[in-house]
Amino acid sequence: MAGLDPAVIRIYLVNDARLNAFVAGGQNLFLNTGLLMRSQTPDQVIGVAAHETGHIAGGHLARTQEALRNATIKSIIAMVLGAAAAAAAHGQGAGGVLAGGAGVGQRSILQYSVEQEAKADQAGLGFLDATGQSSKGLLQFFHILENEDLLSASRQDPYLRTHPLTRQRIEYVQEFVNHSRFSDVPDKPEFIEAHKRMVAKLAGFLNPPAKTLEQYKETDTSVAARYARAVAYYRIPNIAKALPIIDGLIVQEPKNPYFHELKGQMLFENGKVAEAVAPYDEAVHLQPDSALLRTELGQVQIESGDPSLNKRALANLSEGTRLEPDNSTAWHFLGVAYGRENDIGMAALALAEEAMADGDKELAAQQATRATQILKAGTPARLRAEDLKQLARRKDD
Repeated sequence: MAGLDPAVIRIYLVNDARLNAFVAGGQNLFLNTGLLMRSQTPDQVIGVAAHETGHIAGGHLARTQEALRNATIKSIIAMVLGAAAAAAAHGQGAGGVLAGGAGVGQRSILQYSVEQEAKADQAGLGFLDATGQSSKGLLQFFHILENEDLLSASRQDPYLRTHPLTRQRIEYVQEFVNHSRFSDVPDKPEFIEAHKRMVAKLAGFLNPPAKTLEQYKETDTSVAARYARAVAYYRIPNIAKALPIIDGLIVQEPKNPYFHELKGQMLFENGKVAEAVAPYDEAVHLQPDSALLRTELGQVQIESGDPSLNKRALANLSEGTRLEPDNSTAWHFLGVAYGRENDIGMAALALAEEAMADGDKELAAQQATRATQILKAGTPARLRAEDLKQLARRKDD
């Protein structure tokens, strides 16, 4: 509906308790975990995503693209978090904080004008109506921001500092809600359940385990609550209590790849590496197009110490990097896997890709040069190494 290719849009979660969402570096949507955990309904998250999509569709970031064109995802996040921290500190030490942005730029990359915000509102509301979804969630989110607006600048969430809110914007959204024929369309039951599980999983991983166990009491037998408790017990760590819970969830939903993934993670991080291979393998079988699951399985296969699994690790990590080319972790373990096969040229190429994804241009050029000296001329791998070498050098200009 927005005229964008869904396959190109990338969504990233930022581990930050503050309420914020933004688009940067092209068609990349960033959502703070704080926003997700404070959301009460799926349509609040959907409403924010629709608004941010309006920024992308409207080309509101065109003026910042020069600064962001060569930025990595990590450097964008560093820049944004650094800018927010500097603003909270009333600018003290801002220069040092912004320097952590790996050259993204010495100014905020997310400062939209009131006019752009209004246009993004209009576009987002249009997208929601075009897809038959309620716009009440966006209105509810604006009311949350209204309360934030009463706080001092040092205590406000960064969304307000980068997305100026006005009474006119709120009134416009309210008027739209009043007249939209989709305003009373309820959230889909599957969206409601997915939202509960998302919040529960984030709480399990990000909140202190004691807080999670207090929030999701043993008397709550819902899937979301059991999911949260499984994570909390695993983090204590109390694997003896965590494993039976996740096993019960797997029995209830054997085709849920992320329950198998969590079991694999529990086993792997508690030193049971060989036992972790099977649940990760099942997760990938159920969700073969997940770069995350492919990378995790490849890592576990490598660290299992079983040489017979190395070729399978190569296949999984190769697919993971194909699905997510900027995943430096996947490239790192792919380099390890190639090294174990004594394929030094491909190992160097993978390490060059890792360095490029991390924004380390000097190391990327070194590893790419090494790869060109080993790989056979005319092969796709050799050509890619030459491209990487030139790309790294151009970014230094």
